[in-house]
Amino acid sequence: MATVLITGCSSGYGRATALKFLAEGWNVVATMRNPRPDVLPASDRLRVSALDVTDPESIASAVEAAGPLDAVVNNAGIGAVGAFEATPMSTIRELFDTNTFGVMAMTQAVVPQMRERRSGVVVNVTSSTTLAPMPLAAAYTASKSAIEGFTGSLALELGFFGVRAKLVEPGYGPGTQFTSNGVERMAGLIPAEYQDFAAPVFEEFRTPGMVTTPDEVADVVFQAATDTSGRLRFAAGADAVALAQ
Repeated sequence: MATVLITGCSSGYGRATALKFLAEGWNVVATMRNPRPDVLPASDRLRVSALDVTDPESIASAVEAAGPLDAVVNNAGIGAVGAFEATPMSTIRELFDTNTFGVMAMTQAVVPQMRERRSGVVVNVTSSTTLAPMPLAAAYTASKSAIEGFTGSLALELGFFGVRAKLVEPGYGPGTQFTSNGVERMAGLIPAEYQDFAAPVFEEFRTPGMVTTPDEVADVVFQAATDTSGRLRFAAGADAVALAQ
């Protein structure tokens, strides 16, 4: 029976992805910074464990405890929107620590076992902000775009060993933790000079047209993880699919 480790499973896309793999009969290692076993149904194929992708020791412990892995889904991420001019470099580094370096560190930790077995897949979850320019998201987009380039190159070198690397690009999901987990991080990021520009942008955030649900993302992550066609990118959600065309 195949085993997948998924990061960022406390809510949103990560939780839905864990449920999807469980429903498909996989063993699931659902990780989160602060483990909450109650967010997922009890199962003898589920293990909930602690993992902070910005902490090397936490990564090493989680990967060792997980044992052999057939798939890793790098879903953990944090968000922030605001005027780039007003975004402190400390906030930008925080975004990159989780969204970029956390993904790279997790990947580096699991690739050796996959390379040795000559099988496995790494699925990196990015964002539809990488598909088209979006306002007030420069730093966040940069952190996700780095993973787009990283994964494309990685797929070529790992492919030599029979290991796959995939990208899932979710659209906008207002019901996810993207904004709620970044409220404090985004405080003061819209200076007075940017108010007139930002107002219609935030109004569109509040009343979006097409949106992406966690279940849609979970379905596409599973599709990517089981795809053997050589395809790299998988847009998730109607809005992301529209942007990708």
